[in-house]
Amino acid sequence: MTGLGPTTADTASLTRDSRLAQRLVSLADTLVDDYDVVDLLDRLVASSVELLDVDAAGLLLIDQRGRLQVMASSSEEVRLLELLQLQNDEGPCLDCVRTGSPVVATRLADSSLWPVFTQAATSHGYHTVMAIPMRLRSETIGGINMFSTRLHSLDEAGLRIAQALADIATIGILQQRSIHRASLLAEQLQAALNTRIAIEQAKGVLAERGQISMTAAYELLRTYARNNNLKLTVVAEAVASGDLPADRVGPTTP
Repeated sequence: MTGLGPTTADTASLTRDSRLAQRLVSLADTLVDDYDVVDLLDRLVASSVELLDVDAAGLLLIDQRGRLQVMASSSEEVRLLELLQLQNDEGPCLDCVRTGSPVVATRLADSSLWPVFTQAATSHGYHTVMAIPMRLRSETIGGINMFSTRLHSLDEAGLRIAQALADIATIGILQQRSIHRASLLAEQLQAALNTRIAIEQAKGVLAERGQISMTAAYELLRTYARNNNLKLTVVAEAVASGDLPADRVGPTTP
């Protein structure tokens, strides 16, 4: 008999829904007292790539001066593409943050909106870009930029998942307790930005010592932190300052 069992599409949907539930729980579990904002954002980017059938993702947040800053990326090349948007004041993620609405460029090469960004993104093999706002009601605090090497766009279910991931991170960042002042958000984001600088310095140390890519260096940092039950922030600052020798985190060249 036919038509009684689940189809391949049904099974795929159930699998994605199950993974989504796991990732939402994982993100929610990070929202404890004194949680690590950088770790939360890294998890958000990784979950976006895993669940949404995209190849890479980056994240921009507004700092205490009202300026967008790169706060997370799934690869070094995406981090550079996000920086390129900021340097040239053009790109889908910037438009997304400014309007508070999703921005989708299914065929990036045909877009004339962001000439510098488009040339750089397509040179890396990305042909589709989708940006999702991080917002709570009327307040937009950043955006997630997703890249695909194929010509495709998220379906309605995919867009809902993307927005759900962005929403839980936004709520986490914006959460305020009655004893906290309104400046908590700005202080948190500035601290996260300072942390990101330390992480980039630590990546540079590991990349130079081990003659590896910046992406591989970041994976070493994150793995060491999780294996030793330490915050990524603590490990990065220790490596950058020399308190934690590079050869304890990962292999180095002779």
